[in-house]
Amino acid sequence: MSSELQKKLDYVSPCRASRSLLSGEILENHSLFDELVAACFLTSDKNHHRACWVLEFVCYEELLWMQPHVDFFCSNLKHLKEESAIRPIAKVIQLLIKSHYKKAENCILLSEENLQNCIEASFDWLINDVKVATKAYSIRTLYVLGNHYEWIHPELKIILNKDFSNHSAAYKAVAKEVLKKIK
Repeated sequence: MSSELQKKLDYVSPCRASRSLLSGEILENHSLFDELVAACFLTSDKNHHRACWVLEFVCYEELLWMQPHVDFFCSNLKHLKEESAIRPIAKVIQLLIKSHYKKAENCILLSEENLQNCIEASFDWLINDVKVATKAYSIRTLYVLGNHYEWIHPELKIILNKDFSNHSAAYKAVAKEVLKKIK
């Protein structure tokens, strides 16, 4: 990672304004984007989770910038272990999957292998001990994927029904919403 991006990431805090500030700089300087994506998966770097926070914000604005990186991105999902990195990446996956299945021009194109990596990561995060936001993004992602892979909705239904009583109100709200759609 360049010292320029490293220095910028040092000053990113969890507050929305801070993440937004650096994402704005990257949106103005596309040349930093490749480095940002790579930084998200440098799990030995103390700032990799901050890179993930910024990537999420950039993807809200310029998701198509991810197209050249989807193979790298999807194949490295399994290496993320830190909760503060996983949550924003789960949201990016949700954006990628929704875009992939849109019937419009300028959508993200994912290979079968990319899709399988997203399915695996989403199920892992759903059944493992991660915070509710990550689980909510994973549930919604798996719901969309289940419209194209017939085995996903039955599996998702089992997990949501089994875990329902053990979770927060936020989890229950998302689970209830998706279970209604599945039935």
